[in-house]
Amino acid sequence: MTTSTNPAHSEVTILVVDDDAEHAETMAESLRRTGYRTLVAGGGKAALEMLENEHVDILLTDMVMRDIDGIEVLTTARRLHPDVEVVVMTGFASIESAVEAMKKGASTYLKKPLNIGELRAVIEKVVEKQNLSRSNLFLHQELDRKFGFSGIIGNSEAMQKVFTTLQQVAPTSATVLITGESGTGKELVAKAIHRNSPRRNHHFIPINCTAMPEGLIESELFGHEKGSFTGAIGARKGRFEFANHGTLLLDEIGDMPLSTQAKLLRVLEERCVYRVGSNVPIPVDVRLIASTNRHLEDMVREGKFREDLYYRLRVVMINLPPLRTRQSDMALLIDHFIKDFAQQHNRRIDGISQAARAALLAYRWPGNVRELRNTIEAMVVLARDPVLDVKDIPEEIMQRREMAGPGGSTMMAGMSLERAEMELIRSTLEMTKGNREEAAKILGIGERTLYRKLKEYKLADVGKVSGPA
Repeated sequence: MTTSTNPAHSEVTILVVDDDAEHAETMAESLRRTGYRTLVAGGGKAALEMLENEHVDILLTDMVMRDIDGIEVLTTARRLHPDVEVVVMTGFASIESAVEAMKKGASTYLKKPLNIGELRAVIEKVVEKQNLSRSNLFLHQELDRKFGFSGIIGNSEAMQKVFTTLQQVAPTSATVLITGESGTGKELVAKAIHRNSPRRNHHFIPINCTAMPEGLIESELFGHEKGSFTGAIGARKGRFEFANHGTLLLDEIGDMPLSTQAKLLRVLEERCVYRVGSNVPIPVDVRLIASTNRHLEDMVREGKFREDLYYRLRVVMINLPPLRTRQSDMALLIDHFIKDFAQQHNRRIDGISQAARAALLAYRWPGNVRELRNTIEAMVVLARDPVLDVKDIPEEIMQRREMAGPGGSTMMAGMSLERAEMELIRSTLEMTKGNREEAAKILGIGERTLYRKLKEYKLADVGKVSGPA
């Protein structure tokens, strides 16, 4: 009897876990015959090692095993591969174990001994579910482009330039260097590039170069062989191998030791890695994105960063502006974070008062978007009323608020909330090119309220604003 294969199945990797070797191999072989790429682990411990080193789309695991049970394997798989689909099987079927598996994220539950036809049908449905989920995610990202790029919010001229570059670079495999102050969203931009690229169904692996001790960073990046150094009790894949066919983000690359920079340059040029303790080249196909809050040109002049690596990294360069220079985006960000955290924390928050908006505008946000995000979350969680007001703003923000004036100049704290409100309305009208309806919607007020304030602040001539008929 012949089995037809689906070419699309070759893109799906299934890990079969069972300490019954014969049963595991029988299932794996039946799935291979329909075209799936299938891996076999002869127990829970072996499965955990494979999950650390392999990209897995579907996990098919036994519940009861001698070393580590299926629930632990399931939990680890979901942590390492958030979009993995899990099918649990057991010869000791019970409602309790089925409920526990489903609560932990299993897609379905099968009884042993398995019927091969039923197994193939279940896997086919799981693949369809996963493909639909990924398609919906991609569609959501496409819709996001109307207001930003994959969740990045901004209508300012500076951010529109960033979006244009992102849309051009994402479909390619070009190396990207992202610069900007801490909190401006460099990792979010890197993720957006990955999720809108042909590599979206493979791993996005970030590594913080600052957090890695110099003695371990090479092992983390390139992997190591058993016995290559004290504590290397087994061979281990590095981040480059784990990100194969996907994207690797080297965060704060300015803190990478010079010795590692030389080896990184070699990897980028030769497209292969050498594990610590080995001379065997391992080919890798990885898109590299680097980010930093430091001025790499200055570091090159000071001899602290390799010039050849710097130019190899900055094939495409994206600079993220600090929040203090993009105040026309503030209203959009505030509304986005309020809605997001109200839903996340199950709080009824209907909006924010104009006085509170003005007070938030009067602060320079040295921590950038990250600080604004954390501030709004605190306000949502601690608010006693459905409309956020000045009293809900953290005290330190109110004490140190500053006003960003025209052209990015700074006016010091002590400016009245009325003046802050006026500047907020002015910047919003300029952003919308005088479109009163759009400006009122962004500001969270009615058109007539906006018109009254335009007369009060003598702003009727900003843009092309006109009063109601």
